[in-house]
Amino acid sequence: MEKWVKTFENWEICDSFSMGVFSKSKFALAKIMEWTKRDSEFEKRAGFAIIASYCMADKNSDNDLFEQFFPLIKREANDERLYVKKAVNWALRNIGKRNIDLNKRAIETAYELLEFDSKSAKWIAKNALAEFKIENLRMSDYPRTKYRKLVPINSETIMTCL
Repeated sequence: MEKWVKTFENWEICDSFSMGVFSKSKFALAKIMEWTKRDSEFEKRAGFAIIASYCMADKNSDNDLFEQFFPLIKREANDERLYVKKAVNWALRNIGKRNIDLNKRAIETAYELLEFDSKSAKWIAKNALAEFKIENLRMSDYPRTKYRKLVPINSETIMTCL
């Protein structure tokens, strides 16, 4: 992963590897924590692209795991580089689409970013809030195991809903 990430020179290769390989690796979380601190534009982007992808790849982890990414987003929201700020925004939006509870936390985080004295942070926040306000926003319900325990889906449940 280290050899590959150092060769990234554009967003397409960075995102392809991050989504297709890195986010599915057992090292994904460690690389998120490490790479989001990096100075290199595409190494930092890779960390946030992994977050964006990991939100949908991991269907079982609880919200606590994803809430630890909000401080990373706030820490790097001031980075004015186009490919970094877009990846930070992408990570925030995907966390906010994981489930309704994380959506609320993502919206809170976006409002916090609006208070930053940074064009980048304000852009990230406004773009995320615009997407969160879309009517019928596609929202997942991960972790599904948690929701299945709360509301078992069976033919009786379906008939009750009809």
